[in-house]
Amino acid sequence: MDIIATTRQGRVRGRVRESVAAFLGIPYAAAPFGPHWFRAPAPAEPWEGVRDALEYGPTAPQRPYRPPLDELIPEVTVPGDACLNLNIWTPESTGGALPVMVWIHGGSLRNGSSAMPLYDGRAFARDGVVLVSVNYRLGVEGFGVFPDAPDNRGLLDQIAALAWVRDNIAAFGGDPGRVTLCGESAGAVSISALLAAPRAAGLFHRAILQSGAPHTVARGRGARTVRAMAKALRVPATAEAFAAVDRERLLDAQAEVVGGADPISGGPGFAVVADDDMIPAGPPSPTVDLLLGCNREEYRLWFVPNGTVDRINRLTLRLALLRFRIPAGAARLYRASRPGARPGEILGEMATDLLLRGPLNRLADSRPARTFLYEFAWRSPVRDLGACHALEIGFVFDNLRHGESLSGPGAPQPLADTMHRAWTAFAATGDPGWPGWDARRPVMVFDHPCTGLTLAPRQEELSIWLKHARSARTGPGGGRD
Repeated sequence: MDIIATTRQGRVRGRVRESVAAFLGIPYAAAPFGPHWFRAPAPAEPWEGVRDALEYGPTAPQRPYRPPLDELIPEVTVPGDACLNLNIWTPESTGGALPVMVWIHGGSLRNGSSAMPLYDGRAFARDGVVLVSVNYRLGVEGFGVFPDAPDNRGLLDQIAALAWVRDNIAAFGGDPGRVTLCGESAGAVSISALLAAPRAAGLFHRAILQSGAPHTVARGRGARTVRAMAKALRVPATAEAFAAVDRERLLDAQAEVVGGADPISGGPGFAVVADDDMIPAGPPSPTVDLLLGCNREEYRLWFVPNGTVDRINRLTLRLALLRFRIPAGAARLYRASRPGARPGEILGEMATDLLLRGPLNRLADSRPARTFLYEFAWRSPVRDLGACHALEIGFVFDNLRHGESLSGPGAPQPLADTMHRAWTAFAATGDPGWPGWDARRPVMVFDHPCTGLTLAPRQEELSIWLKHARSARTGPGGGRD
C-alpha cells in the first residue's frame, strides 16, 4: 500500500509493508555537482505533484573497498548526481510524535551509503522510533581541503540533513524535539564534530557514538591528501582545477592515494578539519546525553583478513612502540593478560585502546551530561574476525540477516534483541538501561550468552593511554590534531 506525506519541498509517496512506511531517496539538498560542486550544500528545489520515494536515491561517488574488505563490507552503488538524500522508516500509524534516530554511516569518510541493506530501519520503526538514514559527500568531494572551497563539506551536508529533519519530520510522525544522532566509525567521528559545531546546536538532543572517537586534524595536515591527488592528476591543488577533472579520474586518483590506508595502521586519508568557525576548540556540547562504545577487538577487521596480524613480529611491535612513544612496559602488560597472543594481536589490542577505548573513556570523564558506555564482545567465527569493527551494526539494527558477511549465519538473536532494545530505549528516554558513567566507570558488555555490567574493565591498561594522551598534549606537537 502506498502512503503520501507532505514536506516543505513537496509531497512524497512512500510504501507500507508490515505496518511500516518507508520513504526512500528524498532530497534534502540540491545535487552537489555542476555549480554546486565543492560548494556548501544548497537547498533542494521544490517539486510539483507527488514525488515517488520508493527506491534508494543516488549514492556518493566512491570506489569499493579493496579485497578482502569488499566481501566483508559489500557496498551498494546507485548512479546519479542527486546524492544528498535521506530515507525514512516510520510506523504506518504513529498515534503521536515519536522519537527520531538519524543514522550517519561509516566508511573512513570515503566509503559507504545509506542504501546498504544492513541499515534498513524497519526494526526501529516497528518498535516506535522513526529512523532516518543520510547520504553525504565522501572523499575529496566531501572532505578534501582546498584554498578555494569551504572545509568539511560532508559535515555541512549532515547539518543540512538535520535541518531538514527539524523542518519536516513531524509529517512522518516524528518529534523534532527528540532527535538522537547515531553513527558508527566515521559516522561517530562526524557526530563528535557536530557535538562541538555551533551550526548544529539544537538540531539533535542525544547522540550515540559507535566505534568512533573525537578526532580533527590541522588544516595543513588535512590538505596533504589533496596535494598528493593533485600531483597524480597533474593539476593545481584547487577546487576549481579538481572540478574540471572527469569524476572517474578523480576517483582513480583518490583510490591510488588513499586506497591502502586504514584506521588502525594509518596512511593518507580524509579527516574532519579543525575550523575555529565551524568546529571551535573546546569540549563537545555538555547538554547532549551520550551513549558511547566500541568492539572488544576492533583491529581484527583490518589486521586479520589480509594477513597483517601474521606479518607483525616482535621487532615490528618494538618499532611501532618507539614511533608512537609508547612505553615498552605497555606491551609487557598486554602480553601478561593475553597469554599466547601473537605480536600482531598485541599491537592490534593496543591500537584499539589508543584510538578508541581510551579516547571514549576520556570523553566520558570530561562530561557533566549523562553518559553511558558499552563494549561489544561477541566473537564472530567468520575468518577469525572475533569482536571486530562494524560487527555490532547488525545487532543494533536487529538485522542479522544482512550482517552475515561479518557475523556468519546463526548469530545470536537474543543478543540482537538486547542491544536493539537498549538503543531504542536511549532514543526514546535517554536511558539505555544501565547506570550512567561515574567514578565506578560502569560499562555494559554485550555478549552471548551473558550480557552484563562490568566496573572499570581493564583499567590498568587504559591508564597507559591516559598518561600517553597527557604527554601528547603537553609535549612537542601537542594540541588539536
